[in-house]
Amino acid sequence: MTKEEIQTLIASGESFDVEFKGEEKRPLSDGDLVEAVVCLANRSGERAGYLFVGVEDNGRVTGSRPRQEAGITDPIRVQAMISGRTRPALSVSVTRVTLDDKEVLIIEVPPVRQPVGTTDGKYLRRALGGDGKPACLPFHFHEMQSLQSSRGLLDYSAAVVPGASWTDLDPLEFERFRRSIRESEGRGDQALLKLSDLELAKVLGAVSSSDPLPVLRVLALLLFGREESLARYLPAHEAAFQQLQGQKVEVNDFARWPLLRVMDEFSSRFRARLEEEEILVDMVRVGIPNYPSAALREALANALIHRDYTRLGAVHVQWQVDRVEVGSPGGFPEGVRLDNLLVTQPRPRNPLLADAFKRAGLVERTARGIDMMYHALLRCGRQPPSYARSQETNVVVVMPGGKPDLDFARFVAEETGQGRDLGLDDLMVLRALADQGRLTLPEIAKLVQKSEEEAAIIVRLLIEAGYSRDSNRKGLISIFLSPALSKRFSRTIPVGSPELDDSQDMENKILDHLRKHGSISRGECSRLCDISTDQAFRLLQHLTQKGVAVMVNGKTKGARYQLLR
Repeated sequence: MTKEEIQTLIASGESFDVEFKGEEKRPLSDGDLVEAVVCLANRSGERAGYLFVGVEDNGRVTGSRPRQEAGITDPIRVQAMISGRTRPALSVSVTRVTLDDKEVLIIEVPPVRQPVGTTDGKYLRRALGGDGKPACLPFHFHEMQSLQSSRGLLDYSAAVVPGASWTDLDPLEFERFRRSIRESEGRGDQALLKLSDLELAKVLGAVSSSDPLPVLRVLALLLFGREESLARYLPAHEAAFQQLQGQKVEVNDFARWPLLRVMDEFSSRFRARLEEEEILVDMVRVGIPNYPSAALREALANALIHRDYTRLGAVHVQWQVDRVEVGSPGGFPEGVRLDNLLVTQPRPRNPLLADAFKRAGLVERTARGIDMMYHALLRCGRQPPSYARSQETNVVVVMPGGKPDLDFARFVAEETGQGRDLGLDDLMVLRALADQGRLTLPEIAKLVQKSEEEAAIIVRLLIEAGYSRDSNRKGLISIFLSPALSKRFSRTIPVGSPELDDSQDMENKILDHLRKHGSISRGECSRLCDISTDQAFRLLQHLTQKGVAVMVNGKTKGARYQLLR
């Protein structure tokens, strides 16, 4: 880092990635230094952490003491000391810098995959303290499991459950699994239907296949466990369905059912609350639900599959007046962030469980359930789901309710009926254009979570399809809805306004037409420029006011316009 970057980092204060250790009042011992490094190593995230020795908690630079004889600090010896006193040995980078005429020791701590402790067995982690600020807290064993699970190093659903036996499983849940396959319309693994209960459990990895007696794994209880056995062996597992009317709680049910039963029971509650508005598409009535069933099921399945089963707390489904919220304990797996949800590779926290849901036909085998959720909501004229309320300890998806945009839903249905099925990127951009009127290329790239080069391709295809128009203002490319779509969505874009940078191009098209054909009508102008007839009339009036064209054959809708000679 440059000196300016270091000063900026210090000015920003302590965070999950930055910790200050001052030595103004008390020298920092080697043991305290190693513990601070261990704490920074055991934190979520993919970026390096920084320990500043010689900076007080308030960011004031007071300087670090010499750590070796002769009044010096040798960075190489500090690195060696940290490596020798951590397990597994941690390789850090140590730098001395001078700030405000005082020496500061900067220790860069790389992200680690495995939990790191001191040689005397002390484990600390970086987390929020009781005052809401980042602090070093004890790192318990179940938290280590959770961290490893989120990093893809541990599949908790494959862990053996000591004391559990085959009698803790319910034969009816095996039949429920088979029924799910039969009703999955070919998505499930049909080869599993012929297997016995024990063979099915072994194939799924729910029990050990090498032992004479079945040894149950967590997966076995989650899929087939009896309710009382789940409460005994997996007390962290719970699911809640709540219906809220403002501050009034109308339904508040908690259960410890096996997961396929949770899917069935909650899906029936979804169906009981679904409402539809009808639109007419090519003489066919199409129902637009308040919430698409596919989106609700995917949100619930994702919450059950990817939740952290080492962490206490329930999977919550809250049905509110204007939205549905689905939350689950545990943050996003490592590498998954709000800005790459749609494009990152699937990273299931519980791979065995995710595979079982796919083979039961409950989720897509492509593992792109989030894409399906977005697509289903947008097709119904609704806003996409939001994960903005998710934190390090939980993931929350909010599906907005309210009145849908029926004009948008009708447009999508008509395009689909004509064989032009819009992809997720197309729907997201068109939905945003319908709401905002204009999008720049960087905004589109951020929206679809892709590079600007990929966003430019999306823009070009939308323009070629006639869904949007582009402009080039001061080198920044932006697009907006085509006039035809603006009319369909009841969005007015006046000719000549900043929203239409290509008005001059349309004028040139009309003038070329007049030179070749002599005259033009309002309808011909509308088709030529792909704008509404009202917009065509205003454009032709604009040309007459400029003294370029003149109206002939009266002032009715059948009037024609000619070049002014």
